[in-house]
Amino acid sequence: MSGGVVPADEIVLREQQPQSNTQPKSQLHRGNILSFQQLNALAVAIVLSATGMVAIESFAFVLFSFFYMYFLSKTAFPTINRSQNHPVFDDSSRLLSVYSFVGAVFGLFLPVAYIFEGIIEGDKEGIKAATPHVFLLASQLFLEGVAYSDLFSLPMRVLVPVVYNSARIFSLMEWLRSEISKVEVEEFGGSSRRVVMGRVLAVANLVYWSFNLFGFLLPVYVPLAFKRYYSDEKNIKD
Repeated sequence: MSGGVVPADEIVLREQQPQSNTQPKSQLHRGNILSFQQLNALAVAIVLSATGMVAIESFAFVLFSFFYMYFLSKTAFPTINRSQNHPVFDDSSRLLSVYSFVGAVFGLFLPVAYIFEGIIEGDKEGIKAATPHVFLLASQLFLEGVAYSDLFSLPMRVLVPVVYNSARIFSLMEWLRSEISKVEVEEFGGSSRRVVMGRVLAVANLVYWSFNLFGFLLPVYVPLAFKRYYSDEKNIKD
């Protein structure tokens, strides 16, 4: 799982590259449309939705982004050549794998554990503050799997993490504000250890995802993806 840093299949394909040379491309794409990671992310999103902690605005954002992604794939960024629709990072970069793993741990696994602990300790405010970020990240991971099918071009695969990372910055700021406000609220529910844990998670996620957006996705990932996309388009026209 990429943790929303780059599309998860960028890493999956890179790790499976030696074996994929002997497999037909149609089998490779079918296996990556909905991988085990994306199904797990969908399950997390559904469970959080069932708790009633997800705002209607978050649901609307996910639905709108899906249909708008499909609209852009048919108008602005159609698939040029499916045989050349390769990942941006096709080299086995250990650093990128570690970077993505850290994002998955701090962005998804630990916040999910924080939410479940909040259910046990009765910290409703903490759960309510952390849920939007986890829900949007889980929805992002699921849509990344959808965007990696042959129906969507490379720019569409890039726009999913960029758009969702941007939206989650605001939810993370609200989470951090909620954790800081617990200083003045004694009966919030939960232990002092949980207060520290919530603040550390909120700050770590805000710093990590801000760097991921402004230090990696926008200045590195987006230019490389669009350069490859328009280069392939030019080669086909020539």
